[in-house]
Amino acid sequence: MAVLIFAESDSGFYKKSTFEAISYGRKLADQLGTTCIAISIGNKGTENLGSFGAHQEVLYVNELYQTFNPQSYAKAISQTAQQLDCNVIIISQTYTGKSIAPLLAIKQNASIATGVIGMANTIDGFTVKTTAFSNKAIAHVKLNQEQKILTIIPNSYQINTYSETSEIINLEDTIAASDINSTVLSTHKETGKIPLTEAELVISGGRGLKGTENWNLVEELASALGAATACSKPVSDMEWRPHSEHVGQTGITIKPNLYIAAGISGAIQHLAGVSGSKVICVINTDPEAPFFKAADYGIVGDALEVLPRLTRRILEIKK
Repeated sequence: MAVLIFAESDSGFYKKSTFEAISYGRKLADQLGTTCIAISIGNKGTENLGSFGAHQEVLYVNELYQTFNPQSYAKAISQTAQQLDCNVIIISQTYTGKSIAPLLAIKQNASIATGVIGMANTIDGFTVKTTAFSNKAIAHVKLNQEQKILTIIPNSYQINTYSETSEIINLEDTIAASDINSTVLSTHKETGKIPLTEAELVISGGRGLKGTENWNLVEELASALGAATACSKPVSDMEWRPHSEHVGQTGITIKPNLYIAAGISGAIQHLAGVSGSKVICVINTDPEAPFFKAADYGIVGDALEVLPRLTRRILEIKK
């Protein structure tokens, strides 16, 4: 019995959420008195994953894994779990993780808990805390199958470091091209930006920005703070901003330490994607905007006037 963590990487770099997942897996492995094993697929990062808690590390590299395909990745993780007798598999709840986890649950005949935000309770069975009803409630989910899969929401668990080096394990890769019946024709990635799912600070704009010509105000504040930029659904629908920046129920779910919403009224669909933020600051001209009820801090004012003042003040403090 062991705990297996999918160590997600992108173009040779591990994601921050990978280190969170491994730290979570190590803590869980310690609770269960077992081994924490990380699996890297494709182009792995340079870090030794023992520094984040992995006792052992498995690596698969061949042409099948050069382009992400949920089928091949799920098969690789499944075969590793079977060969190393892993009955708990942990995956970060990124786009990649969300496409792998359901396939893996079928292959392993496993119980699956998605949206996990707290350490598993293993005192009496196996129970995890997850988000529910668009982040409006917390559910305590008991997993009864011997095989279990958890997807961890990024920024939900702290990264721990260890003075250790993981042992590299070489396993036979039995997956062949004939096992894969889907083909990824192309992949388009955003580059040069902080990934929203990993960002600790996010500045977001809505229709209150009044047009693309004012979006530089969001970008300048984000640059001053070292933050990622996001937007509401109407903004992406009007093509002011790319859909990759849309946060909300039908967009990206985020959990930053600070979320600043400028010119966004706070419809329930938007709140569903950002309510996990530790601190929410809202800027809106309407004092009755729904977002103020969910905010920790609120500024009643025009975002076009408030954002430049915030940026100037932050730059003054940083001097």
